[in-house]
Amino acid sequence: MGTKESLPGDDSAPEVHHYYSKFMRECPSGQLSLHEFKKLLDLQGLDPQGDIYIKRVFDIFDLNQDGFIDFLEFIAAINLVIRGKIDQKLKWYFKLYDADGNGCIDKKELLSIFTAIQAINGHTNMSAEEFTNMVFQKIDVNNDGELTLEEFINGVERDKDLMELITKSFDLSNVLKVIQSGRRHSI
Repeated sequence: MGTKESLPGDDSAPEVHHYYSKFMRECPSGQLSLHEFKKLLDLQGLDPQGDIYIKRVFDIFDLNQDGFIDFLEFIAAINLVIRGKIDQKLKWYFKLYDADGNGCIDKKELLSIFTAIQAINGHTNMSAEEFTNMVFQKIDVNNDGELTLEEFINGVERDKDLMELITKSFDLSNVLKVIQSGRRHSI
């Protein structure tokens, strides 16, 4: 590449060095596989739904789709979680929900991801069906049973309750805490 890649909003070389040290300590090869990602976050032995969700998160962080998360992809993910603006996060959530990558979220995709998240987080005050129906009722403007990126972002930004629910449900700060502390449970 030749040029120095910088992160948006990054003015803290020591912080990047800190993450680099942790990343290399946890992953000496410099390439984090899905298995190592699950191990790092202490998420092995999940039910199939939970596994699907973790694989989706991994695939989205794996920007070049080579089957590994390298350090730049790792930093980009941390940067999104720590410093990302709400519309960047909403685009990320949209990508996470859009399992088939067709540019729209249908009820089946949203239901599947929310069920998977419940399997991992285990705490929500509504069922996956209730959540899915509520989201579509509030933001599927043209009632076609699919949400485009524009409908999703506009709808969530307009509705404070929905925004709070989505950000809490898909909060990645627990993932970040693990990464920051470098904590790894021994088995």
